[in-house]
This record gives sequence, structure tokens and C-alpha cells, in this order.
Amino acid sequence: MEIRLASAPGEIRIALLKDDTLLDVTLWRPGAPDGWGDVHVVRITAHAPHLGGAFVGLTGPTETGFMKGRKLPAEGSLVCAQVTRSAQNGKGLRLRALPVPDGVEAGTAPRLITPGPTPLDDILRQAPDDCPLIVDDAALAARLPASLHSRLKRVSRSFNDVLEADWAALTSPDASVGPLIAHITPTHALTAIDLDAHQNPDFAANLACFGPLLREIRLRNLSGTLLIDPAGVRSSKRPALVPFLRKAADREQDPLQPRITGITPSGLLEMTRPRHRAPLHELYSSPHGQGLVLLQRIVSEGLKGNQLHAPPAIIRALEADPVALEDLFHATGQRLTLHSHPVSPSSCWSLS
Repeated sequence: MEIRLASAPGEIRIALLKDDTLLDVTLWRPGAPDGWGDVHVVRITAHAPHLGGAFVGLTGPTETGFMKGRKLPAEGSLVCAQVTRSAQNGKGLRLRALPVPDGVEAGTAPRLITPGPTPLDDILRQAPDDCPLIVDDAALAARLPASLHSRLKRVSRSFNDVLEADWAALTSPDASVGPLIAHITPTHALTAIDLDAHQNPDFAANLACFGPLLREIRLRNLSGTLLIDPAGVRSSKRPALVPFLRKAADREQDPLQPRITGITPSGLLEMTRPRHRAPLHELYSSPHGQGLVLLQRIVSEGLKGNQLHAPPAIIRALEADPVALEDLFHATGQRLTLHSHPVSPSSCWSLS
């Protein structure tokens, strides 16, 4: 097994491989941590009994979240809480109340007590302690904890053409899953997966696709409710697919342990996967993700200039990520001045 890290301004792509086969991937953005696993002192700002909890304020004036619990202290109280779900799917942070750790005082204002694990930490937990880390950048190597330095191996390029193609395929709405094709459509409420084939599929083809499909779900970090429409199987036979999907889930050993809940009245296979970090497609489609793509294009295409004009959401996201702009400076020697263009479409930007 090995862990490969490919660096770009503001972003590190991380891939866990075994015998050149992708086991898991993640994106690490050091200048814009998602907060998952953080332990905070938060202030209860508004009870929401109809939602089963309360809204809370975190460290920054605009940082808010929702904490589950029926018996929470009065509004204005400070409590200890841990982030159980990063902001995603159009919703903010989700937290759960914790006892105040020994030696920690509640204080008079919200604050961060302990940062959560990084996405790299998530991958490290799945690998042996002596698993090598392949890196392509000296600055990235220096950013890693000293405890990992003995495992580092510097190369000129961490991702070869095959790995680059595998990563690019994860951003497509279509995925090859064994003998079938999965058309993946995320929505705010759930993720719909339509299984299809170029030729007439049968029961066996659906069984053969379950392992690759579950791996695809894990690699893309799809979570929440997922509904799967089998290909070429009559409604009366679809319940018989459920135990095979459960067995495939047991074999795949996904760290998030998805649950196969059964089949819907309309004949769709239903599963749930816990929401922790944002899925891959959201990380790329967010204003921050779009902004990092611009910086990566400046580096890869050798674009020159120090005045970046882009839509306000992208500019705000880059302004909030000093690491990304510093990485760009170290890679190109260019210091950017950022300018908002309020009337620009999201795809419109310029460098001058």
C-alpha cells in the first residue's frame, strides 16, 4: 500500500492505493478546513424545538451551526460541542453536545478547543503505520507532521497518467461499475443512481456491479440517502437483490459503514451512508473549489498577471484562504490582487 499526495495551490489530492488500485481518495485544503471533528465552546443562539435542537454560534461572528438535543441550556449559554458533519448539501455545520473536558473552562466567549483530524489523517487511519507517502513538492513535505517525515519519498510527479485519469473519472456524473453504467445525480434531498447497460442487462449483471458501485460511492464520498434503480430487473424480483447488496457492502469494508435499508415501494434499492465531510462533487463545484481551479490554471498554463477578476463568491472564498494565494506565489512569484465582478457569470474570470 502507498499514499500519494499531489499538490496544487491551496489543495492536496490524496490517494490511497494497494497494488496500483484506488482504495480511497480525499481532498485536503489546509487554508480552508471543513471543521469536521473540531471541539468548540459554542453559544446557544436560538432554540428550535420543531427541529429537535438549537442553533449555535461558533468562533467567528458568521460561523453558525445546528446542535441536536431536546434538553439544551437556555439561549445565551455556552456549551461544549463537537462538529459531526461539515457544511454541505446547502446546510451548515452539525454538532453534538459534549461534556466539558477536564481542565477546560467554559469561559465567556465561543472558541475552538481542539481541531479535528485532517483529511490526510482519515487516510492514514486506513493504512499500515509504515505505509510510504509519495509527495511531489518540498513545501508540502515541510507542511506534514514531523512524525511522518521518515516515510516520505519525493518524486517529480505523484500522480501518473493512469491515476490522473482515475481521479478525473470521479468528477463525471457517469461511472463504469462492472458490466453496467451508473448515472449519478446528487440532489439536496438524496442521491439517485440509475444503473444502465448498452446491452440487455439481467439479474446477474446487477449483482456483478454492486462491488464496483459501492467503491465508487466511497471514492466520491456520496452520503445521506442513496436510491439505486437496478437495470433490467422486474419489480417483483428486485427485493431479492437486497441481501446481495448487503453482502457486497460487508466485503467492501467502507470505514463509514453504509447501511442497506431495503427496497422502496417503487422498487428502488435504498441505502444510507453517514454524512461527515462534503462529497467530492460539492468540493469542486463550491465557490472555493472554483477559485482553486483558477489558481491551478494559472500555474499549469503559465498565465501571467497580478489582477484577478472573478465573481464575488469566488473572490470571497479566495480571500478567506491565505494558504492558496501563498502557494500560488511560491509556485509562480505572482502576488494576486483580487477584484469582484458582481454581474459576471460564475464561469467568467480574467487575469491581467
